[in-house]
Amino acid sequence: MTYRLRLFAVALLLATLSGCASPLYYAQAVQGEIEILAKRRPIGEVLADPVTPPEIKHRLELVQRLREFAGRELRLPADRSFHSYADLQRPYALWNVFATPELSLEPKRWCFVVAGCVSYRGYFKRAAAERFAADLKQEGDDVYVGGVPAYSTLGWFSDPVLNTFIDRPEADLAGLLFHELAHQKLYVSGDTAFNESFATAVQLEGVSRWFRQSGDMAKADAYLEKIKRRDEFIRLVLRHRAHLAQVYASDASDIDKRAAKAREFETLHDDYILLKEKWNGYAGFDGWFAGGPNNARLAAINLYSRYLAAFQELLRQQHGDFAAFYRAVQKIARLPQAERDAMLNTLERRTAQADAGRTDAAMAAHSL
Repeated sequence: MTYRLRLFAVALLLATLSGCASPLYYAQAVQGEIEILAKRRPIGEVLADPVTPPEIKHRLELVQRLREFAGRELRLPADRSFHSYADLQRPYALWNVFATPELSLEPKRWCFVVAGCVSYRGYFKRAAAERFAADLKQEGDDVYVGGVPAYSTLGWFSDPVLNTFIDRPEADLAGLLFHELAHQKLYVSGDTAFNESFATAVQLEGVSRWFRQSGDMAKADAYLEKIKRRDEFIRLVLRHRAHLAQVYASDASDIDKRAAKAREFETLHDDYILLKEKWNGYAGFDGWFAGGPNNARLAAINLYSRYLAAFQELLRQQHGDFAAFYRAVQKIARLPQAERDAMLNTLERRTAQADAGRTDAAMAAHSL
């Protein structure tokens, strides 16, 4: 065990003894991280190995180019991670559990020594995640268990490329790498929505620039179309989430709230079917409905997109200069939680106003 890993294990032990989390939970976290680190092999070694499948070699070479691009063009800390490869022989690196009360959209939070307080709980074994989720369901919570192909150790270790995402389409692979490297660039302990929205903003802009600089306009156009559908789906979900928020905040009885909740999710699904018709049957979000939508699924989407528009507006204000963008984000990150949220909400309103202005201008031009 390396010195840093020993230090990490000691820190987790101290946190456990202080009552921050259960010993069993931290034990599985340490064991899971040790397993991943033990399976790492330098990418150069994997590329030189004659038994490595050609497709894996091709993807790892792509990762190297993406990592160099991330450091050079996106100003991300590409020297820290993705220099090695690990085959975990499972479909996901870990599984996150999200939970909310039955009649609330506020996600439950758990506090940990490294990540601070976050709105999910991660397990390296699916069975353990499912058991924890079952306990929460037994208590009456809405629960969602989602597989996670990659995560960041926030610079504690050199995170490897994993089999759980190496074979993803180029746009998805690039976005995942940029997203995880963004977490290493900036992370605010205890603010999941801030962290995930920031990383998603870097991810989306980074992939767009990757395709533009490569000159592959067909892939660039396909990516933009995918992002357009993603944005439309998120807006649809968040619109129904807002309706539910009004229901839960009302003086209605719990019986009436449950009935309204069921109707809202039925309407959400109906609206999604209509949206798919607009997309010529594209079914990329069918899986979201497969387990039955609930408050926890809404909470998970909200965490990753809550402040996305605000960060995108901030990047526009910096004229696309990532170095200036990171400095501006750092200033917001240093604010107290309430002031930080207020600043991001202001940026989001400016985005909405600007979009409305562009729509009005387009309509005026069309009328001429």
